[in-house]
Amino acid sequence: MLNRIHHIAIICSDYAKSKYFYTEILGLKILAEVYRAERQSYKLDLAIGEMYQIELFSFPNPPLRPSRPEARGLRHLAFEVEDIASTIKKLESHGIVTEPIRIDEWTGKRFTFFADPDDLPLELYEK
Repeated sequence: MLNRIHHIAIICSDYAKSKYFYTEILGLKILAEVYRAERQSYKLDLAIGEMYQIELFSFPNPPLRPSRPEARGLRHLAFEVEDIASTIKKLESHGIVTEPIRIDEWTGKRFTFFADPDDLPLELYEK
């Protein structure tokens, strides 16, 4: 019935800061960017490789969403990486703090967490 995840939508509080984070720091490719005057909102379509797409939205005064303690709903967004150590170094060079690397008890793979500018939990999961 379902083919794949089509896109993931994220609402940010500071569009310029989040755009920089997702494009310049994480390296996502901009597919399209539009300002929707009737909604006072930007919509930025971002590509991750060739498979997935993130839609980054800005809206005036979006309410806060709790990240900690963990709340119901979407828990986090995970990105697969080839080399977790080199990815962490790149994030650290931009002042982004990651949690200590952990090992997935089921797969034996390494992973860690960090946060976007709005404290959305993001995960790096080594291939």
